[in-house]
Amino acid sequence: MGTETEDPLAWLMACESIRQLASRYAVAMGQRDFDALAALFVPDVRVGELAGRAALAENFAAQLEPITTSILHVTNHVIDVASAEFATGTVGTRAELEIDGAWIVQMIQYGDEYRMADGKWCFVRRRHRLWYGAPVGTSPIGLPPADWPANTVGRGDLLEPAN
Repeated sequence: MGTETEDPLAWLMACESIRQLASRYAVAMGQRDFDALAALFVPDVRVGELAGRAALAENFAAQLEPITTSILHVTNHVIDVASAEFATGTVGTRAELEIDGAWIVQMIQYGDEYRMADGKWCFVRRRHRLWYGAPVGTSPIGLPPADWPANTVGRGDLLEPAN
């Protein structure tokens, strides 16, 4: 498949399927449906030293336990289709999260890898990078480092000054 000029229809279908994948991730997060989240990943997804969707669902449940509400709004999505089986992408996301009674806004950039598995596009991995996390109404300017994923509030590595 390669580029959009080699097979424009296949390229468009791949891109739209991948866009839907990112949106389905946001919906499943909002519903706190960890099995549905894990089903968006390849069957052999790596979770530390473990593998598989069941291990990923357990990992999601443990990681996200402190978050009682999550609203993810998928924004910009750039997709690079390498072949009929593999693609990468960058996805902007605004998250509004209720954590321990506080309402937090996060600006996130996901670095994604996608692979065709069982006839559908799936995540291979998502790299969550943080622009910032802050209580609603708080400017991210001057926030201390979040040291993500240790903290949900603070300046992420994407707000570090350019060299």
